[in-house]
Amino acid sequence: MLNAEQQLHSAFAIPHSAFPAAMPTRTSVFLIFTAAYFLSYFYRSANAVIAGDLSRAMTLSAADLGLMTSLFFAAFAAVQIPLGVGLDRFGPRFVTPALMLAGVAGSLIFGAAQDFGALALGRALIGVGMAGVLMGALKAFSRWFPPARYSTMSGLLVGIGSAGALVAATPLAWLNATIGWRAVFIDGAAAILLVALAVALGTRNTPPGTQWVGQAVDLRSLRVVFADIRFWRMALLIFFTNGTLLAFQGLWAGPYLSDVLGLDAIARGNVLFVLSLGVTIGFLTSGWLSDRFGLARVVGLGTALFIVAQIALALQPPLAVVMAACLVFGLFGGFSIMLLAQPRLVFPLAITGQATTATNLFAIGGTFLIQWWFGLVVNTFPANAGGRYPPAAYSVALALTAGGTLLALLWYLPMLRASATQA
Repeated sequence: MLNAEQQLHSAFAIPHSAFPAAMPTRTSVFLIFTAAYFLSYFYRSANAVIAGDLSRAMTLSAADLGLMTSLFFAAFAAVQIPLGVGLDRFGPRFVTPALMLAGVAGSLIFGAAQDFGALALGRALIGVGMAGVLMGALKAFSRWFPPARYSTMSGLLVGIGSAGALVAATPLAWLNATIGWRAVFIDGAAAILLVALAVALGTRNTPPGTQWVGQAVDLRSLRVVFADIRFWRMALLIFFTNGTLLAFQGLWAGPYLSDVLGLDAIARGNVLFVLSLGVTIGFLTSGWLSDRFGLARVVGLGTALFIVAQIALALQPPLAVVMAACLVFGLFGGFSIMLLAQPRLVFPLAITGQATTATNLFAIGGTFLIQWWFGLVVNTFPANAGGRYPPAAYSVALALTAGGTLLALLWYLPMLRASATQA
């Protein structure tokens, strides 16, 4: 009886000699998935810097820009449930790179787009392509690393990988001015292809000496996840925390800095660099802190400070305060990534792929909806002759995200009490 990985080898007629004889190590598996996540984070964040050029080239309104950019997350979210089933059945070694091929096509289409429809299609395909990267990495780590190190390694993955957002700040602004955003996306397709090959050829589903046994497709596992109230406490909080973080970092921070403070492209890139640096630090430290002080406690405190940062930005402070608020926004918003590690601590190992992707459905679905809704709120205010929206538009939108995050945190509080009891 062939296992799931052997079945895929047979189905696609991949000769054994096509794969390296040497087994991967924990380090190589970590680095390859981190490189993939770097690309994922770059693509999800890039539109914040090139938003002005996109709007002018395609005559996009704020609502159009928000909808088009959010399609990355809509497509990303739509893949999550079947992705979880695929990861538990076949493992990340094949599922993740197969999806990344859609990202190659999407990046090429986006770079060559001449109208809104092509932009939207390309953006959606990029979302599909990146949908399996983080979830595939977390599934792989659940097999390659012991539970006591899982949160730390997950935090390191997203922390280092989120440097893609740093490249999507000032460096992307420079590249956009030098070679144009079209060339960036066309060249980026080659990078996605190379990393997809690295995942397929350079990783394994399990470490040496451990056989991969795929979980048979059984929708009862999903019913177990969705019937657990702890899932809903995690899911609704990550909807607002991750959704607001990525919606602002990936798009609306750019227009906010332009319309509220009047900053040019390079100055906006500098502030976005600080915000993204905060996210990277938050990702890097949240896993270490969670393994030592309790995951739920770290998430709860981080969310409270994330709300404070949103309120500060809504008050339209001067540039120095905005810079500090963006650092806090990124740092403590980054703590929300631990909500994707929490299902590993709540549900059985055999269904971690489905439990984690179900949670990620709300994380990415929240980004899609909040990014879109943010644009709809801004669009209710009249733009001036130069196409700029009044500062009040952004204040209202940020006040709404802060309020939603606060309600979700209150709903999550029993997880903190349960964590304290277990400790």
